[in-house]
Amino acid sequence: MSMQMIFNALVNAALIAPPAMAFSLLFGILKFPNFAIGGYITVGAFAAYTFNVPLGLPLPLAAAAAMLVTALVVWLMHVLVFQPMEEHSAITLLVVSIALTLIIENVIRLFFSADVRGFEIPLERPWKLLGARITPEQVQIIIWSLVIGVALHCLLAYTWIGRAMRAVADNPMLAAIRGVNATRITAFTTAICGALFGLTGVFAGLDLVIEPLVGWNLTIPIFAAAILGGIGSPYGAIVGALLVGLAEEATILFLPSTYKIGVGFVIIAVLLLLRPQGLFGTAEIRK
Repeated sequence: MSMQMIFNALVNAALIAPPAMAFSLLFGILKFPNFAIGGYITVGAFAAYTFNVPLGLPLPLAAAAAMLVTALVVWLMHVLVFQPMEEHSAITLLVVSIALTLIIENVIRLFFSADVRGFEIPLERPWKLLGARITPEQVQIIIWSLVIGVALHCLLAYTWIGRAMRAVADNPMLAAIRGVNATRITAFTTAICGALFGLTGVFAGLDLVIEPLVGWNLTIPIFAAAILGGIGSPYGAIVGALLVGLAEEATILFLPSTYKIGVGFVIIAVLLLLRPQGLFGTAEIRK
C-alpha cells in the first residue's frame, strides 16, 4: 500500500470517526440504530454552505453556525418524531429514521436543487510528503477529528455530565433513582451528537462535494465503523473508522474504486456472522 493510499485511509477514517462516535452515543442513549444520521450530515453541509457562500461568513464561523443549526435539528427531530414513539420497537424506530433521512434530503433538494456545490475557501497548492499529495483541508480534517476524539473522551471520563451519560446508557431506571435527569441528559446527548453531525457535513464539503446525497453516501461506512468497534462504544467507533478507512483504500488494489461503497456492507455482514457485538462490545446475555 502506497503512502498516498495510507494517507487517504487516514482522511477517510477522520471523516467517519466523529459521526461514528455520535452514532454510538445516540444508540447508547436511545437504544435503536438511528439511520437519520445521513440527513443530519446533509443539513450540516448545506447549513455551512449557506453561511459561507450566500451570507459570506468565513468557513470557521460558518462551521460553528452549522454545528448549532444541526444540533437544533437533531434535538427537534428527537422531541417531535422519536420521543413520542419511544414505546415502539427498535425496528419501527429504525424504519422511521430511514424515512426521516429521505424526507430531509428531499426537502434540501427542493430548496437547493441537486446541483453540486463547494465552499468559498482560498485555493492552496497540495503539499508533497513521501510521494503523497496532501491538501491543507485534509490535514485540518485529521487534526480536528483527533481533537474531537480527545474532547469526547475527557467529557465521558472526567465530567459529571459524562458519567451521567454513561449511567443513562447503562441503566436509565437506576440512573433516575440516583437523581440523574434522563430527559436532560438525552437532550444534551442529542445536541452534542447533532453538532458532530454538522461538523461532519463541513468535513464532507471540504473533502468531497456538497450535494443532497452527501450524508447518505457516508451512512454505510459510519454504520460499519460503529458496528466494527462495538455499537454503543464511542471508543470502539474510532478504531472501527480507522479499519474501515484502511479496508476501503485496500479495495482499490484489487477492484475499481466504485466498489469502495460495498466494503461497508461486507464488513457488516462478516462481523455480524463472526462477532455480532463488535471488537470492543460485550456479548448480550440471554436468559
